[in-house]
Amino acid sequence: MNTSLRMYERSARVYKGVWRGSVFSSFVNPFLYLIAMGMFLGSLVDEQTGGVAGVSYLEFLAPGLLAATAMQTGAGDSAWPVLAGIKWQRTYPAALASPLTTRDLVIGHLAWVATRVALVSVIYVLVAAALGAMPLIDGLLAVIPAVLTGLAFAGFVTWFSATLEDGIGLTNLFRFGIMPLFLFSGTFFEISQLPDWMEPIAYLTPLWHGVELTRSVALGTEPPFGLLVHASILIALIIIGAAMAVRQFRKRLYV
Repeated sequence: MNTSLRMYERSARVYKGVWRGSVFSSFVNPFLYLIAMGMFLGSLVDEQTGGVAGVSYLEFLAPGLLAATAMQTGAGDSAWPVLAGIKWQRTYPAALASPLTTRDLVIGHLAWVATRVALVSVIYVLVAAALGAMPLIDGLLAVIPAVLTGLAFAGFVTWFSATLEDGIGLTNLFRFGIMPLFLFSGTFFEISQLPDWMEPIAYLTPLWHGVELTRSVALGTEPPFGLLVHASILIALIIIGAAMAVRQFRKRLYV
């Protein structure tokens, strides 16, 4: 664990010098979504339908967008940075010349991703609470399932990144994977509004479980499968993704 913290420290030191570049995507982007979709479009939705799931559209959207932001942060921090560390900058092979192991690299990386997701989520909750989108205390509690959501994607994206030779696969991942999940996993509307053939697919997506869990904690509602089931699925995905990433790192770097 101590050696894993060295990898975590390395990531924190790097981020200290580049954090300004992540401000827009991490903080400003969700804020603009809340304003444009939650308040402006939401006022029209509320006027026509009286809200969604018993709450205003802004209150419905905010927790879902929190989970989606966590997904994007976890996936983004585990995509090009991981491929760069393996192939372009070669920081991971260099780290293995020290007492660090591939397990240390993955655990340290995922621990840093959890920190990043938590930071982004807390700032998002503060903004959402200021806009009246969610209660502050409940919103801060919702950071926990948001972090689980981010990590559920981080492990698998780390594994996938370690299999690639260039960034084309990552571009396709975000274009055909992350973006459709963002749009069709219950973030902006209830999945019961999807076509009948798409609804069962949505149930299988990790983001839907994260959205339902985060929304339940933030709004105090009961999710479809219960808190424990949604949380267990996300935790299982974190463990499986991390194990796959460690195995792929060992295969890729010990050559």
